[in-house]
Amino acid sequence: MTDQVLLSASDRNIEECIQLAIQYQLGIELMVFAFPNVLDGDWQGTIARYKQLLRPIVGARSMHGPFMDMAPGSPDRRINALCFERYQHAIRIASELEIPIIVFHANFIAAIHNIEYRVGWHQRNLEFWTPIAEYAHQHGVTVAVENMWEFDPDIIGDLLKEINHPNLRACLDVGHAHLFGEEVPFGRWLDALGDLIIHTHMNNNDGKIDIHMGFDHGVLDYHQLLPQIRALPYRPTMTLEMDEVDFMKNSLPYLNLVKPYQPELP
Repeated sequence: MTDQVLLSASDRNIEECIQLAIQYQLGIELMVFAFPNVLDGDWQGTIARYKQLLRPIVGARSMHGPFMDMAPGSPDRRINALCFERYQHAIRIASELEIPIIVFHANFIAAIHNIEYRVGWHQRNLEFWTPIAEYAHQHGVTVAVENMWEFDPDIIGDLLKEINHPNLRACLDVGHAHLFGEEVPFGRWLDALGDLIIHTHMNNNDGKIDIHMGFDHGVLDYHQLLPQIRALPYRPTMTLEMDEVDFMKNSLPYLNLVKPYQPELP
């Protein structure tokens, strides 16, 4: 079966990503609307520009929502309201661009290792994500909650299972699970999140810092990881969330793709 692969495209490399996506019939994940300067600037003009850029893309589409300084489920109601507003804005943008999946971080503060914080975080996030899921449903978008600093897959898994909304699912970031998972085996992440996983972020790192390298650089063995991901109950889309387009290009041989487009010779 062919993998549904997307390229993580920033405003810096969008043209390069589009060219590579066309060649291999890949999808695109947009990063541009993750940043506050765009959301507070000419975001309508940016939507118009990206509508044109995405026209030739035949693969899947996704979008990374705002994540910097976001604290969904914050006990501070004013911060919580700001996160809610940002996320709703991003969902409307995804809907206008006909992007079916938007990724948000859970942003659990992993440095706080006590039961009181974890229980309180869970309850507050039930109240935060339930209306966000319904808002996404109204706009034809599914939210995928991504693990960042979470050291235990049940932090996100228990939340999503209790809300149990079809428009609220999980994005498994493979690099984050390794870096911040406190030696939790990768199979445990897959078992805990299971059919909640509809989307993945993939890259490699040095085991110390969240650098986004290609499959062939770093401590993660994607020859072992990819078959496990493909065996999930729901075959997720896969974004190559890597810093350089060359990293993405060099990672493609690991994936089951259609043959690249070759123009006919005269």
